[in-house]
This record gives sequence, structure tokens and C-alpha cells, in this order.
Amino acid sequence: MPFPVAERWFERRTIDDAITLLWEPHVVPLMRCNIWHLRGRDRDLIVDTGMGVGNLTAEMQDLLDKPVTAVATHGHGDHMGGHHEFADCCAHPLEAHLLEVPELASLDPHTFWGPEAIAGLEKSGYQMQDPYLVTALPPGMALEGFRQKGAKVSRLIDEGDVVSTGDRRFEVLHLPGHSPGSIGLWEAATGTLFSGDALYDGPLLDELPESDIPAYLRTIERLMALPVTVVHAGHDPSFGRERLRELCRAYLEKRRPG
Repeated sequence: MPFPVAERWFERRTIDDAITLLWEPHVVPLMRCNIWHLRGRDRDLIVDTGMGVGNLTAEMQDLLDKPVTAVATHGHGDHMGGHHEFADCCAHPLEAHLLEVPELASLDPHTFWGPEAIAGLEKSGYQMQDPYLVTALPPGMALEGFRQKGAKVSRLIDEGDVVSTGDRRFEVLHLPGHSPGSIGLWEAATGTLFSGDALYDGPLLDELPESDIPAYLRTIERLMALPVTVVHAGHDPSFGRERLRELCRAYLEKRRPG
């Protein structure tokens, strides 16, 4: 049976005058990350770029009218697949190699990850009901031919660094636990946090081979004290301060010793 073809790969929603959310509806929920575009005065900011199955810059032609800084919150395959399309590409030093030499070389999770890893994901709350990581493909793409393209990381960013659009300044927060070099972007002036996979409103993954639960506990304690107004996360809907505290408390109760 021919694999379904999706004439439109991305969907989008305007959040406010500056922020647009894009996502890949034909990617399975586990791998369907939020792609954030923030319009700036001098340059735009993109936080994460999805799986890299479709052409992101072609989809965003009407949004991109100035230079762009593309930040990877971490190096997992659902967040950095389109970073190769951008010249100004930023990542944490512990994640940069995953952008430059991506690990995701198949859309078949059973072949690529194996049964043990899939069982772990299902235990965490993600049911792998689809046989592939996508339910359709863009026109002209073969299921067997997919492999993520490597990006050239032009700038390494770490705790305390600033990513600027000219009129807005985002401080880099190192938020390890989900992965060693997970980061967030924090704008204290507005209480806006782009949190990546350090915190989102869904089952948090902290038992991956590269995860570190003690580090994650410290990250969650840090986030719980952050005076956020809104969190734009790596997956699932955005949320405010009270929901952030609820999510943090739930994780601490689950994982904190004693």
C-alpha cells in the first residue's frame, strides 16, 4: 500500500504580534515538537526546528524578512532536524555534536530505537501505536530515504549567555536532566520562558540513556522559583506560572528521595 502523501507539512498559529507557533501534524505525538518563531527588530529568533522532514524556511517565507538566529534547546531528533537550513545556529556545547552529526537515520522506530527503548517510552506515557514516526510524507519523499541533515553550529551558548533580537534579550539557562545540555531561553523583562524539554505539560522523559534524574531535580527546583508569566515549551500547550508550579511539584513528589 502506498504511504500517505501530505500536501501541507506544517501548521501554524499566531500567538501574539511577535510569536508564531509551527508544528508538524503528520509527525507522531512523541516527536511532534513546538517550533517557535519570534519576530525581532534586527533579527528573528527560531527556537527548535522539528524533525527536518519538510522544508521549514520554505514554509516560513512570509515570516522571514530579516536575519535569523536558530537555537536548539537540545540535540534530540525531534527538535533540531531543520537547523541545517540556518546559517546562525546555536546550541549548548554538550549538544552541538548531535546537530552536526544527527543520530536519527530512520523513520522506523522499531529498527532505529529497538524494542527496549520503545518499551521505556511507553512506560513513561507515550504509546507507540503507529509503525513509523510519521503518518504521511511530503510529496516526492520516500519512507526509506529519510536521514536528518547535519547542521553547522556557528555559536556555542551556555548559562548566562544572551541571545538578542535587537529589541529583546533572552538569557540562556542551562537546564540539564532530560539531556546533559538542555537549555531554556529566559526573558526576565516579560517573564517569558522557552523551556524546550526541560518542562512541558506532558509526561517528562528522565530515563533516557543520557538523562540524569538528580540533575533534573535541581533543574525543576530552579524552574519552580522562576517568576514566569508564560512558558512556551518544547511540546504541548503553553502555560503560566501556576501550571508551572503544579508540574514542578508533581515531578518533585515523584522523584525526590524520601
